[in-house]
Amino acid sequence: MIARLAGVSVPTVSRVVNGRSDVAAQTRERVEELLNRHGYRRRSPSRRASPALVDLVFNDLDSPWAVEIIRGVEDVAHAGGVGTVVSAIHRQASAARQWLDNIRARSSEGVIFVTSMVEPPLQAELRRLNLPVVIVDPAGVAPQEAPTIGATNWAGSLRANQYLLGLGHRRIGFIAGPPQLMCSRARLDGYRAALDAAGVPVDDSLVRPGNFYHEAGYTAGTQLLALPDPPTAIFASSDQMALGVYEAVRKRGLRVPDDVSVVGFDDLPEVRWCSPPLTTVRQPLAEMGMLAARTVLRLAQGEKIESPRVELATELVVRDSAAAPRPA
Repeated sequence: MIARLAGVSVPTVSRVVNGRSDVAAQTRERVEELLNRHGYRRRSPSRRASPALVDLVFNDLDSPWAVEIIRGVEDVAHAGGVGTVVSAIHRQASAARQWLDNIRARSSEGVIFVTSMVEPPLQAELRRLNLPVVIVDPAGVAPQEAPTIGATNWAGSLRANQYLLGLGHRRIGFIAGPPQLMCSRARLDGYRAALDAAGVPVDDSLVRPGNFYHEAGYTAGTQLLALPDPPTAIFASSDQMALGVYEAVRKRGLRVPDDVSVVGFDDLPEVRWCSPPLTTVRQPLAEMGMLAARTVLRLAQGEKIESPRVELATELVVRDSAAAPRPA
């Protein structure tokens, strides 16, 4: 907003805020007047002398994929001499307010939100604090000025289901992720696209809701396997849900992949060691964290981001949890 009102670029505003000398005196005066008028926080020399920090904010921290993203952010931040503050706001307004109070009191360079909806009041406050924002796997439509980092969810889902179709499966169950997340919608669309391209009608009874966690995979898997005509394969939108399906299969006295094939999404470190090792779509979680950290640090330095919407490639990792269906 300040850049638009002053008729200059965002990097020019950042140079003024950071006390850089490479700004014309008249431009500096105009930008500083607008900053003061709108109550934007200034980066004082004493503040810059304190340790630099990046805030990494999750809704929840009870998932192994969160650890992978943290690892990627930490790698970049540590290399740049920047600390990382990890927070979980648990989708609660009170926790978000507490987090805002905390960030006002510390020297954060910027904020990385993960699978979050950044509401307009929060956007406005972060702009007032002059904090750049990057969003990993946004929920809903991200703020126009905030770069987003994601993965090719649609293409990964398409490839996984094409693989199952290529093995001969025609009844493929699908367990969705949280419907508010863009990545969940893309994975459902990829599933539907694969079936449509193969001329296989989508059976809505084979599509079940989920939330990316084990319990949802177990519940949906139990429901799918109890159908009069159960699926011969199940594609789960996360590895954790796929492992929940494993338990549902075991409880029914069946085996993976002899009786039902299972494919997941994420390629968490532990899935290569489960029995059988899980075929899954590798989502580059650590790389997503690394790119998010690089991006927010560049924004903090007033640099321009060439590609504000980035999707990193996914890859199907074939292991032992999928096979051709048994003859009827």
